[in-house]
Amino acid sequence: MSYAQSYQQANRGAGTGAIFGAAAVGFAAGLAANMARKMAAQAPAAMHGDWLEALKTEHQIIDKMFDQILATHDKDVMKRTMLLKGLKGALQKHDLEEASVIYPFLRLHGSEAEARHLSEDHTDIKTYLLELDSMDKDDPSWLTRARAFQELVQGHVREEEEQIYPALRMRLSKEENDKLYRMTQLEAVKLA
Repeated sequence: MSYAQSYQQANRGAGTGAIFGAAAVGFAAGLAANMARKMAAQAPAAMHGDWLEALKTEHQIIDKMFDQILATHDKDVMKRTMLLKGLKGALQKHDLEEASVIYPFLRLHGSEAEARHLSEDHTDIKTYLLELDSMDKDDPSWLTRARAFQELVQGHVREEEEQIYPALRMRLSKEENDKLYRMTQLEAVKLA
């Protein structure tokens, strides 16, 4: 075997190793970026350490998103589309936390009717999202529907924050409240 053949044979694996190495670095970077994105999405709520305060923060963020949507004009088709997409993502994440953790806790602690009522509100919220998403964003009635949607969400939030959730928090021990907080944060990361 010539020197050139020996050199090529020895270095054949090096090219493959470099490709695998680059792929591994890319994969690790992707995982790190995804985790950073999830942590950034959770940061506003996670800084509280209290499940109710974390949900209130999310409610405030969602209300600000509505304000941005309601400040648009009929000609702002792309802006409305993007803002609605962001609102939809925030509401889906929030829905996952509540429907997967909070509402079951309500049921387990004697508030079956409240949990059912709040779940029904979430169905109405999903219907509004579908309706607004399906409508032409330059339709003059789009903003009217968005305003009605905000009012529905604000009413839902008031019930949760002023009545149902404080009563649940008072019924739970500190350990149960801490567990509820951890569980909501784990659910939130799934969609962040």
